[in-house]
Amino acid sequence: MENNDKMKEYVLKKAHDAGIKFIRFWFTDVQGILKSFAITVEELENALSEGMGFDGSSIEGFSRIEESDVIAMPDPSTFQILPWGPKENGVARMFCDILEPDGTSFKGDPRWVLKRALKKARDLGYTFYVGPELEYFYFKTDTGEPQILDRGGYFDLTTLDVATELRRNTILYMEAMGIGVEYSHHEVAPSQHEIDLRYTDALTMADNSMTYRLVVKEVATRNGVYATFMPKPLFGENGSGMHTHQSLFRGDRNAFYDINDPYHLSQEGKHYIAGILKHCKEIVAVTNQWVNSYKRLVPGYEAPVYISWARRNRSTLVRVPMYKPGKESSTRVEFRCPDPACNPYLAFSVMLAAGLKGIEDKYELPAPVEENIFEMDPARMNEKGIETLPDNLYEAVRYMENSELVRETLGDHIFHKFIDNKKIEWDRYRTHVSKYELDTYLAIL
Repeated sequence: MENNDKMKEYVLKKAHDAGIKFIRFWFTDVQGILKSFAITVEELENALSEGMGFDGSSIEGFSRIEESDVIAMPDPSTFQILPWGPKENGVARMFCDILEPDGTSFKGDPRWVLKRALKKARDLGYTFYVGPELEYFYFKTDTGEPQILDRGGYFDLTTLDVATELRRNTILYMEAMGIGVEYSHHEVAPSQHEIDLRYTDALTMADNSMTYRLVVKEVATRNGVYATFMPKPLFGENGSGMHTHQSLFRGDRNAFYDINDPYHLSQEGKHYIAGILKHCKEIVAVTNQWVNSYKRLVPGYEAPVYISWARRNRSTLVRVPMYKPGKESSTRVEFRCPDPACNPYLAFSVMLAAGLKGIEDKYELPAPVEENIFEMDPARMNEKGIETLPDNLYEAVRYMENSELVRETLGDHIFHKFIDNKKIEWDRYRTHVSKYELDTYLAIL
C-alpha cells in the first residue's frame, strides 16, 4: 500500500511537471478492443484514490443493464505521456482495473483474468514471462481491396520504402513510453512488417501489446496510410501471426532450463509444452478468436496448424529455440499459432493455464518431430500421430465450450460472454453471401 501511495504521488508530480492536461483511462472489452475515456488533470488526484465510474452495459461483454455501474481504477505504474500529443496541455494514459461499486474485482475485466492466472503461477513459485512477435500489414486505405505499399519479402530492405520510416517512428514512440523493442523488419508477405517487443512479465506485456497495436495504427494514420492486425487480409499470401515466446522463472532461475538434458529442457519445461499440446484445441478460440483467424491457419502458408513440437522445425505448433551457451535465461517455449488480433490478457492467461496444467499433472511430452510436416502426406502424419488444430471458428468454439480448463481460467462471466459473442460472429459469417460465391455460381446455376 505504501508503494502504491508513492506511485500515486509520482504520477501527480509527473503530470504537473510535464504540463499534462488530459489523462486517458485505457481498458479492454472481452474482445480485446481498446476502450478509453479522458479526465482532466484536476480530477486526477481523486481518480487515483476513488476511480472513475462509468456505464459498463455499453461495453461489449461487460455488464447487463440492471447491473451496469462499474469503476475504472487506474494503475499508477502504467502512467505514460503520449509522445504524439501536444507539447502544451499534453496527454497521458493509464491502464485501469475494472471494479464493482463495492471495490471488488469486476469478473468481466480481461486484465483481472490475467492477474488471477498470474497469482496461481506465483502461488506455485513462478513468474511468467512472455515475448510476443506481432506481425501486421500497411495498406493505402482501410476500404475496398487492400492496396499494398511495397512488394518486399522477409528481411528485405527496399529503397524509397515508406514503411521503414513508419517502423522507425513507431519504435521511437514505443521507447518514449518505456516499452523495450528488440528489433524490427519486413516480413514474408508484401507490405507485412514486424516489431518485436523485449520480453517481460505477462501483465506488463499485455499492456504493452495493447499500446503497441495503438501506436502502430496511430503512426500509420498520421502518415496517411492504414495499419491492420487482421490475421489474413491478402489472398494467397502469408497471414499475420503472434508467435509467443514464454518461460517460467523461479526467482532469477529459468525453470525451463536443464544443463544435462539434450534439449536443455527441464522436466518442468517438458511438462509445460505437453500441457500446451494437450489443451491447444481448447484454447485456440481465445488465441485465434476471429472468423478470419482460420483463413491464416491453413496448410501451405507456413501456418503452424500441426500439433507437435521440435527445436529448429518451424512447421510445428511449438518450437524450442536453440540453446546458446551462457544464455540459460533465454531458454523458452515458442507457441506459434496465436494471431495479433487476439485479446492478449485472455490469450496469455489460457496459454499459462495449459502449461501449468501440464506441470501440475506431469503430462508426458511426446517425441519431437524434426521433419518438415508441410511435406508429409496424410499417411505419414497419421503414422506419427500428428493432429491438426480446428480449421474454423465454430469448431474451435465447440472445443472451448467443453473445456473445464478454459472455463476455470476465464471465469464464468467472460467464458459465457466470449462464447456467445463468437457464435453470433459465426452465424453472421456462415449466412453471408460472399463475392466469391456470386462470381463462381451466379452465372452457371
